[in-house]
Amino acid sequence: MEKIVSASILSADFLNLGSEIKRAEDAGCRYIHFDVMDGVFVPNISYGLPVLKAVAGAARSVLDVHLMITDPLKYVERFAEKGADIITVHLESESDTAGTIERIHSLGKKAGLAIKPKTPVSAAEKYIDMIDMLLVMTVEPGFGGQGFMPDMPAKIEEARKLIGGRAVPIEVDGGINGSTAELVKNAGADILVAGSYLFKAQDMPAAVKSLLY
Repeated sequence: MEKIVSASILSADFLNLGSEIKRAEDAGCRYIHFDVMDGVFVPNISYGLPVLKAVAGAARSVLDVHLMITDPLKYVERFAEKGADIITVHLESESDTAGTIERIHSLGKKAGLAIKPKTPVSAAEKYIDMIDMLLVMTVEPGFGGQGFMPDMPAKIEEARKLIGGRAVPIEVDGGINGSTAELVKNAGADILVAGSYLFKAQDMPAAVKSLLY
């Protein structure tokens, strides 16, 4: 499966968000990763619907929306309306997981399922045939710029075995850089989310290439 870089705008310069998105896309990022945090499900608050609408107006690439919120089912319709292409929800949220995935699909969007580092891969097994992407968090969600957890490649390998021959890509998010990218790709990851590694790079195109090759 082709490898893709998803640029996490959590690390972008928010005073120049439109130009930051263009910079990421021009550098070779095919997805824009949009982290939504409610301060309850994770101990941080990020941004929401008005910012997504603005981003959707500026972006040419796939909008990869990651809902780190307590009750995603309540909000997926609004995120779909504002321009999300992929909506990823957490298995650990309070919403009914199957019902939320079905709702996302009914809105004409792709559905991703995210699992935290301490959640076993086996917990996602019954949803594998329903989802379009599995997101394996390689840090505890909530803050950008964290260090990669060294036991995560084994978890990615387990996820790849669980998926088997299904056309379900594995996305990884957290501490992804030129070194850890090789570890996660070898383990079976397809979509690499990177934030500070890209937006703080002196040469973003070179940083993107270091993730892909």
